[in-house]
Amino acid sequence: MHCPKCSHNATKVIDSRVIENGAATRRRRQCESCGYRFTTFERRGPEELIVIKKDATKELYDRSKIKKSILLSFAKRKVSPEQIETLIADLEAQWSKSWTEIHTTKIGEDVVAALKEVDPVAYIRFASVYLKFETLDDFKKATQ
Repeated sequence: MHCPKCSHNATKVIDSRVIENGAATRRRRQCESCGYRFTTFERRGPEELIVIKKDATKELYDRSKIKKSILLSFAKRKVSPEQIETLIADLEAQWSKSWTEIHTTKIGEDVVAALKEVDPVAYIRFASVYLKFETLDDFKKATQ
C-alpha cells in the first residue's frame, strides 16, 4: 500500500476492524517512511455487475461513481465515512443478490430511497439532480 502523503510503498497495519456486517475490513495504516497515518477499506467487489445505461449501452459497475454522488449529497452533513460505506455496501449487496445486470434508473431509485431513510437533506440534494428538479414545486413535491 502506497502512502498517500509521500508515496512510499512500505506501510504497516496498526489496527483492523471488520465492518459492514463482515463484508469489509477497515484498516488503519502508518507509513514506515514519514509516519503518516491513513485508513484503507478492503471489500469484496460485486460479482461482475453490469450497468445498463439509458442509451442501452452496458458497462461494468463502478463503485466510485455512486460514492462520488453520495459524498456530494452529504457535503457538510454529520455523517461518518463508515456510514456512507455501509450504505453503499448494503445497496451493492441488494443488487448483487438480485441481478447480474441492472439499469441505471434502478440504481438511482434505490439510492434516492436509501438517502431518504438516512438524511433528508442528502436525499433532497441527490434527488434534485437525479430527478432533474427545475422548479420550486419539484422540491415541494419531493418533501411531501
